[in-house]
Amino acid sequence: MKEEINEALIILGCPEVPVQQALALYAADRLNEDEKDVVIAGNSAVLVLLKVSDPKKVYTKKMVELDRCIEELASGERHPGTCIVFAHNDAGISYATTIRYLFEGRLIVVIFGRDAEELAGQLEIPCEMIVEKAVHNPGKLRRKLDEVLGWAA
Repeated sequence: MKEEINEALIILGCPEVPVQQALALYAADRLNEDEKDVVIAGNSAVLVLLKVSDPKKVYTKKMVELDRCIEELASGERHPGTCIVFAHNDAGISYATTIRYLFEGRLIVVIFGRDAEELAGQLEIPCEMIVEKAVHNPGKLRRKLDEVLGWAA
């Protein structure tokens, strides 16, 4: 079954950096307000954290294991219009690169954590990039995400 083009895909990495979960929920909320069909993909640890944080599925209506999501993109089963990838380590950069080769739409890569600038230098794909050394405080990243997605007041 082909997904509608208004699908927005949020891809999360390992949940060891606290700002990721807050920003994922924030982005999901804003995308839901924009009437996007929001799907969040990640490993089982990050998905469990989101399920506990949003037990009534107000923000996290649809979630999928990351490997399954990549398979669906590769096979053509999933066709999002926008994809936001959160990356705070080498694995996140690798996932962003994989997504770019499987997905032709709007790709926004949010690079965060203590080594954000160094990681950003490793990303060699066409995408919109948000870079901030945020670990515990998501404020600056949220403002940058607002600007990129047109939510800034």
